[in-house]
Amino acid sequence: MSSFVVRRVVAAATTLAVAALGLVAAQTANADGGHGKRHGDRLTITVLSGEPDQVTGGDALLEVTLPKRVRPRDVRVTLNGDDVTSAFDASADGTLVGLVEGLELGKNRVRVSTGSTSGKGSTSGTLTLVNHPTSGPIFSGPQQQPFVCTTARGQFDGRMILGQPIVDNQDQLGIPVAAEGEDGSYPQDGRGYPTADADIVGWSGDCAAETRYGYVYRSTTDNRFHWLDDPASPPADTATTTTMDGKTVPFIVRWERGTINRFVYSVAMLAPVGEADPTQPDDSLWNKRLVFSFQGGVAIGHTQGTTSEGAMLPADLLKLGYGVMWSSGTRTSTHYNLQVGGETALMLKEHTVETHGVPDYTVAVGGSGGAIQQYVYAQNHPGLIDAAIAQYSYPDMVTQVIHVGDCELLEHYFDATDRANPKWKDPEVRQAIIGLNGTSFPKNLSAGETAQWNQLYAAYQALGYQVMTRDPASPAPALMECKPGWFGLTPLAMNPTFTDVEDLDKLAQGADGVEWTHWGDLVNIYGTDDEGFARVPWDNVGVQYGLKALTDGVITPAEFLDLNAKVGSWKDSADMVEEGFPFVGSFSPQNFDPWSARNMQLSPDGGVTPAPRRAGDRDAMRAAYTSGMQFEGDIDIPVIDWRPYLEDDLDMHNTQQSFAARQRMLNADGDASNQVVWFTDARPSQQFDQTPMAFAVMDQWMRNIDAHPKRGVAGNKPAQAVDSCFATDGSLIASGRRVWDGVLDTRAAGDCTQKFPIYSSSRRVAGGPYEGGIWKCALQPVGAAIAKGLYGAWRPTAAERARLAQVFPGGVCDFRKGDQGKPRRW
Repeated sequence: MSSFVVRRVVAAATTLAVAALGLVAAQTANADGGHGKRHGDRLTITVLSGEPDQVTGGDALLEVTLPKRVRPRDVRVTLNGDDVTSAFDASADGTLVGLVEGLELGKNRVRVSTGSTSGKGSTSGTLTLVNHPTSGPIFSGPQQQPFVCTTARGQFDGRMILGQPIVDNQDQLGIPVAAEGEDGSYPQDGRGYPTADADIVGWSGDCAAETRYGYVYRSTTDNRFHWLDDPASPPADTATTTTMDGKTVPFIVRWERGTINRFVYSVAMLAPVGEADPTQPDDSLWNKRLVFSFQGGVAIGHTQGTTSEGAMLPADLLKLGYGVMWSSGTRTSTHYNLQVGGETALMLKEHTVETHGVPDYTVAVGGSGGAIQQYVYAQNHPGLIDAAIAQYSYPDMVTQVIHVGDCELLEHYFDATDRANPKWKDPEVRQAIIGLNGTSFPKNLSAGETAQWNQLYAAYQALGYQVMTRDPASPAPALMECKPGWFGLTPLAMNPTFTDVEDLDKLAQGADGVEWTHWGDLVNIYGTDDEGFARVPWDNVGVQYGLKALTDGVITPAEFLDLNAKVGSWKDSADMVEEGFPFVGSFSPQNFDPWSARNMQLSPDGGVTPAPRRAGDRDAMRAAYTSGMQFEGDIDIPVIDWRPYLEDDLDMHNTQQSFAARQRMLNADGDASNQVVWFTDARPSQQFDQTPMAFAVMDQWMRNIDAHPKRGVAGNKPAQAVDSCFATDGSLIASGRRVWDGVLDTRAAGDCTQKFPIYSSSRRVAGGPYEGGIWKCALQPVGAAIAKGLYGAWRPTAAERARLAQVFPGGVCDFRKGDQGKPRRW
């Protein structure tokens, strides 16, 4: 395992997880006090629910493996000197498994001894467990304050999912908690906040809520879940389901909800009719497979997040017998701190394993940010998930900011700075420089989106800015993916004055004390600069925008030089100001700023003096690597990377990202055979979801691994676990190892490559690698770049060489030398 893996979680102590997947072996204590793999003649103590130094909630599921000569009845287990032997039961293979409770915060000592009390012929072993509070943290550092509690907001079928948080202080820290009537009601404003006339009994800073258990059933009347108050008496409209194990049973689900690491969590599984006590679950209908239900979106934290019925109670999975885990802390519409998210996932899985036992395997599913989490958590926490179904993925979030941060710089140049050049009215010309797709005929825009873009473009035209050409009959103007896909990303990620959080939450969070940037949200990782703002890694020094467009003859040398002289960069955080319309305020010619140009560094004299470029903070770049926020590709679990083809929609989930992840995996160890890439056609609209097929294929893949562990992940692929592309109805177009030829190599385009055009990015067009992820390029003198033929057929004159040197005083990017922001020895 490479050194960049910053956190690890033990694999389940099963042949499937340890031997078959090649994951991190469960940490054990041998009789001689050392740690190592299991041996038939040694006593070992294994933590099944997590790593020994990452225990939470005061309990841990342990397994004791005994030497062959020792009988279970001759074993004594103590915790901090107290006898806890009664917590252990002997399993069929002779090991002892038990949930040890009552751990103190901090270090705890488990000791296992065998043999006679005199010590003759006895064996012993010890293991240190480090216990952390359920509210966290384990390793993510100081928790955010202010932090908005949202437990009182979640509603399901007319009832609260959790209710108000628990009072933990009288110092007015956090959210006020009101006295409740006998029915649980209290005066509230509709968003869970008590009104001014409510009787406040205290405040909640940690947002903890009482754990609740209940049952829901699937109705045949409306095909939805509803509360089931008496699990022994399901109503007549209760649906039935047939599990993967062939059991046909009433579709009743046991639903546990609570808070872990300050976030709302949910664990749902099929339950038999008449289960007596949900705190002592009857798991006879569980198929022994766990699903981590991750979700996407973009947010800047400081909130507990909202609930999601579909992700907490996915009927298509629950009906088959899967156990489903979900947390608002593993939803990137809550935050994009994947260190906190990974920590939350570890804690939730630990709790689930302690409650229900070790699963055969854990498979993750989720789209966009939910897919990013799968790649990043598989890298940072081997063993947390055993398989991944990543939908419309990116390899990570932070390296998307590198090229997306170019979007508005380039659009501002086209629209405003060089508005007189008619060439920029052609989306294909812009595409040659931005890399992302653009079209005069964007597909599948909603009526609201069409009205939005028509209104915005009317303002462009009225104020004399550049507008791309389009067919007058088209329902919307020509667009680049930068607009419908990434519009507003720069303010959201980089401007500390900007937030899209609703006003009530801003007040509750103490907005004046919050830096509203992605970097500020992860300040524990990135640290602060001399001005007190979070360090920012974004950098464009030496980047030659449109280099490929120049060598392909799409733009002239004069246009290339002008573009790079005037495109500019972004201001430092301390210098950024409030956004203009359409982000903040009403429309006026003075306030119209859809590019965030007021926060750009531009030329002071129309380009005579080239606009400055921004040098990113190298400490922040290093932190992106060392924290694991950047996906580097070293994972060895089965991955089905599926996406609907949405390029014609100018959707932000562009197709190059599946292959960017693959290239990073190839960079890590030369092998990406554990990743399968599937595309499903969504032209003219998305009609089919390949996810159920992915679950079926993944289950067979995992069964194969269990049956033939020595073959490894790639050697156990079932027939359908292969690169493929599908038609709009889900039928197969082509499959095989050569169908994506021409994407990452120079071979002739494969069958799927021909069917599904894949676009580029601004940094790839500037000469960067396919996988992206270069925060800071190495610089080479302009003369050296010319000598290497970097500019194709263009042979710069003396005046042009001088202008190049003026635009790039430190030199131009030499991407062949890799990321100069990457830590050495990494």
